[in-house]
Amino acid sequence: MAFRDAAGGRRAPTNEPDWLTLGQAAKYLGVAQSTIRKWSDVGRVPAFYTPGGHRRYRRSDLDAFLERSGPGAKDRTGPVVLVVDDDPAVRELVRANLELEGYSVREAASAAEGLSALEHEPPDLILLDVMMPQVDGWEMLRRVQERHGVGSIPVIMFSGKVDEQSLAEAAERGAQGFVGKPFDPQQLIEQTKQLLPA
Repeated sequence: MAFRDAAGGRRAPTNEPDWLTLGQAAKYLGVAQSTIRKWSDVGRVPAFYTPGGHRRYRRSDLDAFLERSGPGAKDRTGPVVLVVDDDPAVRELVRANLELEGYSVREAASAAEGLSALEHEPPDLILLDVMMPQVDGWEMLRRVQERHGVGSIPVIMFSGKVDEQSLAEAAERGAQGFVGKPFDPQQLIEQTKQLLPA
């Protein structure tokens, strides 16, 4: 288990190993194993390989990654994207792909969480699921526009239901983009990059 020091950063207790397996590293960073595997494939998190081909991660490298990319990162420079979706697997997929492109990503599991996040620090772009319980994406879009003005924060809507009517409705309601779900993450990344270059 990782401990936090007085400044809120992680520090390893003396009895913890300096080298972690893929599973341990994923747990340490709080992400899926597939995510850390992808990050190490593109060089965001250094990985070392055993003679048997298994990945090992140095704890100091993971701490350095958290300093750069974690919730308390000091030197985040990428544009901030807020992903609002009640499905944690979708949020994880979108976050992993956008972070690989240099974006700083925050997540919200509901419209209420998303609206609360807006009050703390308005993002540069919102990726918003249409179909959510309690308050759906259309209602959240309306509230965002009410508080911040139409178009002041670009919004890309996404939904499992995609037809001409949905596309027209998104444009009519002031969304800057619309992507079908299940979607190709590349399509979402391309729309994000067009609206908000990293």
